[in-house]
Amino acid sequence: MKREPDKLSKKAYEAALEPMQLELVQLSRWLAHHHKRLVVIFEGRDTAGKSGVIRAIADVLDPRRCQVVALGKPSEQERSQWYFQRYVPHLPSAGNVALFDRSWYNRAGVEHVMGFCTDDEYRRFLREAPHFERMLVDDGILLFKYWLCVDQVEQEQRFAERLEDPLKRWKLSPVDVVARTKYAEYGKARNTMLKATHTDHAPWTLVDFNDQRRGRLTLIRHLLDSLPDQAVPEQTIDMPPLSNRLGREVFPAAHQPLQPYAPDSAFE
Repeated sequence: MKREPDKLSKKAYEAALEPMQLELVQLSRWLAHHHKRLVVIFEGRDTAGKSGVIRAIADVLDPRRCQVVALGKPSEQERSQWYFQRYVPHLPSAGNVALFDRSWYNRAGVEHVMGFCTDDEYRRFLREAPHFERMLVDDGILLFKYWLCVDQVEQEQRFAERLEDPLKRWKLSPVDVVARTKYAEYGKARNTMLKATHTDHAPWTLVDFNDQRRGRLTLIRHLLDSLPDQAVPEQTIDMPPLSNRLGREVFPAAHQPLQPYAPDSAFE
């Protein structure tokens, strides 16, 4: 299927993204300087573009301070725990960021629509989620929740691309195949979830992701603009020149840079 001509080009996208990524680095420095904790939740339909926008953010941040959280199917032990318990260990410490590629809202979406939880568990989640998030915010966590919007025509096109591309086929699962037939059910579940969990202390922000590149820029811009001025002086690093001769690796032959290691080899 041919893409619409008004979608943002890769060149224009990269030109707009680069200065935002510099701001993301400043944001990370600000979080560390002020001992702040940042949690960003990315939710949306399958193929909406969650992993792409998360990569655009995480790729320029220190991986020791930025954690991408993408939990798999809960174990039997986890299913016997308090529902939010498996997510709590992934909350960030001071100066760190946690990017949730799906989150506790699985219960209000895929688990509810696909019948992976009971009606009582589902209703309990809708009651408890605002209180759980209230505790996070009251403890000082900066919490942002984004829903990535994509229509059914665009979703079907992306499913087809994943099926045809062997590098993307791993993204397809049996649950995805069934989810294609439940577009309306997922939409109803989303609306119920938004109504129950959109609060003053933890509001939802909806972002159009029919054009993923434009959607990424919109979301990142919103995140940056929603936080205080992140200007923190960058630490000066003094790197004086080396006084001794620069060492070089010595290879036995220029045309054979790879060879098995031997104790008497000529490598330094």
